[in-house]
Amino acid sequence: MLTIDMLNRRVLEAEYAVRGPIVIRAQQLEEQGRRIVYCNIGNPQAFAQRPLSFLRQLLSLLEYPHLLSRPEALQEYPADVVERVRAILRRHAPGTGAYTQSAGLPFVRDAVAEFIRTRDQIPARRENIILTDGASKGVHMVLTALLRDAADGIMIPIPQYPLYSATIALLGGRQIGYLLDESMGWQLNEAVLTASLRGAMERGIRPVALVAINPGNPTGGVLTEENIRMVIAFARRHGLAIIADEVYQENVYASGARFHSFARVMHGLGETGVSLFSLHSVSKGFLGECGHRGGYLEIRNVPEDVLAQFIKLQSIQLCANVPGQIATYVMVSPPREGEESYGTYVRERGEILDALRRKAEILGNGINAIEGMSLVPPAGAMYGFVRIELPPEPGVQLAAMTPEARMAYEAERDTQYCMALLEETGICVVPGSGFGQQPGTLHFRTTFLPPQEEIEHLVERLNTFHQHYIRQREFAQHAEDHH
Repeated sequence: MLTIDMLNRRVLEAEYAVRGPIVIRAQQLEEQGRRIVYCNIGNPQAFAQRPLSFLRQLLSLLEYPHLLSRPEALQEYPADVVERVRAILRRHAPGTGAYTQSAGLPFVRDAVAEFIRTRDQIPARRENIILTDGASKGVHMVLTALLRDAADGIMIPIPQYPLYSATIALLGGRQIGYLLDESMGWQLNEAVLTASLRGAMERGIRPVALVAINPGNPTGGVLTEENIRMVIAFARRHGLAIIADEVYQENVYASGARFHSFARVMHGLGETGVSLFSLHSVSKGFLGECGHRGGYLEIRNVPEDVLAQFIKLQSIQLCANVPGQIATYVMVSPPREGEESYGTYVRERGEILDALRRKAEILGNGINAIEGMSLVPPAGAMYGFVRIELPPEPGVQLAAMTPEARMAYEAERDTQYCMALLEETGICVVPGSGFGQQPGTLHFRTTFLPPQEEIEHLVERLNTFHQHYIRQREFAQHAEDHH
């Protein structure tokens, strides 16, 4: 019989806090009849976000094209949906049930290239675009190609989306964390980048790439154009590729904030020596189609023989799932003005983004009104990285701890906090240690995806819980002092 010590060591070392022990406990409580508010993962449609009508109408016809021969059935569909489906089937007659080219349907890749050209006013070409099963598969592909051996390292933000640390561990590479600047809205800091890179090299690690998540997960930060220029210059000086995770590009809420793609800024700088891997997904934005697993990887500034290796990597997986490819097509090529579905599409998109903007503001204002909690108001994405202040524990000497021991101690503290929050309130969040955090600080990540009234109620319950939790700890400390 297979035992755990017989498994690949890298599998055992990989961790993914977003679906970790607190979520497992939440599922157990739910089975016992408890009502759980899952704020642990960016899964919009699990929180009653309605799918876009145009996408689902189109997919339903593509999945059952027999309806195209039934006029009475087509009366339920807008004319532009029917025409779009017929056009897709002319380009890919087998429909959703057959493999496509490894890099994806050519007309969808053409549409992605046109989307990038329109968004950024820069050149883009189909040959540099690979359709993927969500952005996660694109990340795995890039890291697989870049990590040659155990000495290679990837610079990742702290806090980070744990897909990166887990995948680096699975592939046997080295993680090089660089701290984001919480006091500056989670921007990247050049001095911190330099210190992280030099520290890694002193430990015998070869840095090969830098990951930037913009807008940020778990922080909700949105990078300025100036900050992106700095990152590109840093990558050029140190011979690094850039992995730009841009899946939340439609989710920008703060007044004055704007999404700037790395591709556009790099083109504006005339930079052709820094390889760039840009990722997008149908899971976020206003589509929220996490279950359809669609997305794309765009590759810039690599020679043709390198590009061919990425196509080969994708061919090993045959191709991305076809409904996900079609969802990506709709994301980059939505209904056009003058078409029957346009008005509904614009209304639904606006309602979803307006609701997210309101909920981000409610969460930010509400958390910052709680004594012992603070939050850099989410400028984008779908999350708040909430900072919590807890009283010191009796007898604990932080100054005497090694950095590793302190990290483990702080991970235990924020995990205990989040577990207690779950048990007492039914609110499921993710400890900050699952993403990484500045030593000496404690956080948790929450989404603001639940309906607005639930977000308002969530803030109230967080306040009540936090004050109760602090009183319990202070009482315990007082008792210890008088023991």
